[in-house]
Amino acid sequence: MAKIRLTKNELKKQKEALKRYTRYLPTLELKKTQLVAEIRLISQQVDKIIDEINRFEKEIFQWVDVFGENIDIGALFSVENVETNNGNIAGIDIEIFENVVFKDEEYDLFETPLWVDKGIETCKEKIRQQLKIKTLEKQMAVLQEELRITVQRINLFDKVKIPESKENIRVIQIYLGDERTSEVVRGKISKAKIQKKKELVLA
Repeated sequence: MAKIRLTKNELKKQKEALKRYTRYLPTLELKKTQLVAEIRLISQQVDKIIDEINRFEKEIFQWVDVFGENIDIGALFSVENVETNNGNIAGIDIEIFENVVFKDEEYDLFETPLWVDKGIETCKEKIRQQLKIKTLEKQMAVLQEELRITVQRINLFDKVKIPESKENIRVIQIYLGDERTSEVVRGKISKAKIQKKKELVLA
């Protein structure tokens, strides 16, 4: 603990600091609660999307098994652009997934099986959901880092700054109290001496 000045100005300074810490702590606690809730929500969204992707994959494998045709669906389209936007969660800037733009390759509609059109759409949807997961994971990483910093600040205020300020206030108040007592005692002694001198002069 740093050495403090045992003065009335320092006492005022410590009381203001304590007031500031105790006012800011509930705000940090609220932010922590919001961040934990948002991270949990994002995690649930990711789990839901993973379930969707698993369903898409089952559909694709069913078609492949039924028709038994070796067609590379992935060669029939490509990702041209991923569209994202900026958002805000609990005061934190995050990236939000908007859409993905695909570029379709030309293929012979007469020679290609009918199920391929549905297969392409399903594959596109799988990619769309995978990119959404990637964006959600980025959001989670940003929020988890902010949560780590927030918890550090809460611990700093709750376990260090607030107890330190309270102890400093206690020490200064004791010292100033002792000083006042000493002043009173000195005053009484001085008054007694003056009274004694008066009595000696009068005698």
